[in-house]
Amino acid sequence: MASVVLIACLAILGLIIAIALFLAGGYLWWRHKRSQLQFIEPNEDEESSSYSLRAAQDIVDSGNPPNKPQVPVTQAISTPLQNNINRKLNGFLSLRTPLIGGSTTPSTKAQNVSSGVTDGATKDSTNKSISMTDMYLDSTDPSENVGQIHFSLEYDFQNTTLILKVLQGKELPAKDLSGTSDPYVRVTLLPDKKHRLETKIKRRTLNPRWNETFYFEGFPIQKLQSRVLHLHVFDYDRFSRDDSIGEVFLPLCQVDFAGKQSFWKALKPPAKDKCGELLSSLCYHPSNSILTLTLIKARNLKAKDINGKSDPYVKVWLQFGDKRVEKRKTPIFTCTLNPVFNESFSFNVPWEKIRECSLDVMVMDFDNIGRNELIGRILLAGKNGSGASETKHWQDMISKPRQTVVQWHRLKPE
Repeated sequence: MASVVLIACLAILGLIIAIALFLAGGYLWWRHKRSQLQFIEPNEDEESSSYSLRAAQDIVDSGNPPNKPQVPVTQAISTPLQNNINRKLNGFLSLRTPLIGGSTTPSTKAQNVSSGVTDGATKDSTNKSISMTDMYLDSTDPSENVGQIHFSLEYDFQNTTLILKVLQGKELPAKDLSGTSDPYVRVTLLPDKKHRLETKIKRRTLNPRWNETFYFEGFPIQKLQSRVLHLHVFDYDRFSRDDSIGEVFLPLCQVDFAGKQSFWKALKPPAKDKCGELLSSLCYHPSNSILTLTLIKARNLKAKDINGKSDPYVKVWLQFGDKRVEKRKTPIFTCTLNPVFNESFSFNVPWEKIRECSLDVMVMDFDNIGRNELIGRILLAGKNGSGASETKHWQDMISKPRQTVVQWHRLKPE
């Protein structure tokens, strides 16, 4: 009887092992196929719908019927697939307007326009893009060298198309055990994060040469200059999550589109500070002595709960020297690491004391049982802020009275 039970147990164990091996093999096969996705040939319906989207956008922007562009479209997709399809794509994407596409074919030259038109468009769009620039631009210097990226920008005024060419990278850090990386670049036009494009992967190199061109169609110059170009370099890993190498943010309102522009930009490393970041604004009105702090949002906050989330809120103290004078708090946002606060607090601070006071901003995790925990904090002050970024933010507020100054800050642990 014992032998029968033993045989049955061994059979069950063998079956479990066989199922586990089958599932593991299936997963590895799926990863292998995913990394080798081939181009998808468009059918006639996809090509016509892609042109319809471009035509509709042209009618809205210019008010004139467009001519069908003579662009050889060899690949297209109409539904979101895996990122690898975007990485392999070599044509135009059939997306909702604004249509975004990528191609490795040479682009047409941007037509010459008068400098007056360009200057006027730049002037009109600068004010619109200020908030976008402040939201995505980190003015701090890179904490470490993670390489550089070379790219160029050109604008086709006739077809209202931005032409981006991702050329090469230099001195990227090694992310693999072999001492190399498998880098590729992810391209987005912020604030639109849904539609993104990717270059091909360059295997085992720290100095990749991509030489790939991407077309962003249907962007009038006024609309384009309210966007921020985001280039994010990743190291591809077949069996795990791709590693972030570094990124660049370029507000397009700062680019002169009268001609083709070439850029070498230092990549900024991904934030290693596990506390997260806080986007805030400062404004001071000397006429009525009102100091206004606006807490806009936070990102990548440190998880404090066992579910991998936090219940963040922000507590603010107005201080004169070491003396705390007035306290304010935001509502609590449950189960999130990227809360959007949009809360403003006003304090009465006389002009003669504006350089002596400070704001102690603490991002807290609410806990029903036990004491609330500190996630991270910053001290906004003109002299002894918690960092160069916080001190500069305060000084910019004083030098620009009645103007709202927006800036990202990295939270510091206690």
